[in-house]
Amino acid sequence: MFVQLIKPEFEELISSKDWVALKEVLNDVPAADIADLLLELQGDIAVVVFRLLKKPVAADVFTELPSSKGVELLELFNKQQLSDVMGNLEPDEQVSILEELPGHLTQRVMNSINREDQKQLKKLLGYPEESVGRLMTPRYVRVKSDWTIERSMAHIRKYGETAETINVIYVVDDKEHLIDDLRITHLILANQEDQIDVLMDRSFEALSVYDDQEEAVKMLAKYDRVALPVVDSDGVLVGIVTADDVIDVAEEETTEDMQKMAGMDALDDYYSQSSIFDIVKKRLWWLIVLFVGQILTAIAMGGYEEVLQKVVALSFFVPLIISSGGNSGSQAATLVIRALATDDLKPEDWKKVFRREFTSGLMLGGLIGLLGFFTLIGWDLIGGAELTNTVFLTAGVIGLSLFSIVLFGNFTGAMLPFFLSKMNLDPAVSSAPFVATIVDVSGIIIYFTIAIVLLSGTLL
Repeated sequence: MFVQLIKPEFEELISSKDWVALKEVLNDVPAADIADLLLELQGDIAVVVFRLLKKPVAADVFTELPSSKGVELLELFNKQQLSDVMGNLEPDEQVSILEELPGHLTQRVMNSINREDQKQLKKLLGYPEESVGRLMTPRYVRVKSDWTIERSMAHIRKYGETAETINVIYVVDDKEHLIDDLRITHLILANQEDQIDVLMDRSFEALSVYDDQEEAVKMLAKYDRVALPVVDSDGVLVGIVTADDVIDVAEEETTEDMQKMAGMDALDDYYSQSSIFDIVKKRLWWLIVLFVGQILTAIAMGGYEEVLQKVVALSFFVPLIISSGGNSGSQAATLVIRALATDDLKPEDWKKVFRREFTSGLMLGGLIGLLGFFTLIGWDLIGGAELTNTVFLTAGVIGLSLFSIVLFGNFTGAMLPFFLSKMNLDPAVSSAPFVATIVDVSGIIIYFTIAIVLLSGTLL
């Protein structure tokens, strides 16, 4: 909303090249909103606007830009601009940018960073992709257990300005092993003559540098912390991860899961920044897979052509039958996938889920089956038909088929994510379209098998 209010003035000042007035206006605009305004500007104009920003603000704006726009600007920055922007970024932000750069730009950006920061950056880049080591920052404040509170507070005042946060202070031993973490409020309220170990309970939660970044998201949410320490395999404190570090990770993971559940590969960038070719490429493979699945549905239907010729009415209810099973399966898959993603469920909980979803499938199938049975009876009554034995048998086929297919769909949707997890695949790929396709083929077989059994003595 704020962007829309200032956008006309922003565009007018750029059009008139009134850079002095524009600089004044931008002083009061949040970094995220400046980034939104820059998205629609040509690269050379955006670079001019960057020159008007204070160095820390320019760095904040840069971190808010989509990777494609960021690369475009880095191509146009001179060495000083590169140095100003990169030098004012946190190490984890520098890593995030370097991960997105094409090869020819990486060295140029690295050369713009001072030698000490380069060493630090190369160390962070040495950790596996998607690991906490790539996400952490080495800028934190640590103290020793035998220090007094007074000495510790003096240390915090001296080094706190360069730390990403001082809400939490970390206690290490002589070999830099993490032994505790303390909230800054504990130090502020403590007796200044006491030693740090008076405040310690030696109880803390920490991440490993090799943990997946999703683990950082889960732990920060679980323990309701603003920051978590990161240790190496020897327990040495090597960095911290803060809540704002994981916001983008959480958003990316959620977006990726949603896209996979829609039946496509996850996009590498924001939708608005992805080319049509990339979007088509990510969607085409799954559309082909689902298309083949629908061919199997058609083949299954073809196998019951003789039954359809004798009882044409059965064909009217095919969409109803298979969509009910697909909907049930999609619901169950979505519930289980999300529960697995949030650690509400573990892969070993499949037996518990089996029991719950089998029971709920029986209940849902029974209710939908009864609804289908009485709907068909009511339909015939409204149409003026007599309630013959054939009507009741046909209604029974519909009701029993709905019961069976909803139960089967529920079971399939709930169990498929566990099966994929066991195969070390992402459960999100058991997407709603994928589950629906499996249930479609199975539903046809179930439907016509029940029809043959119940109607064989009358219509078939």
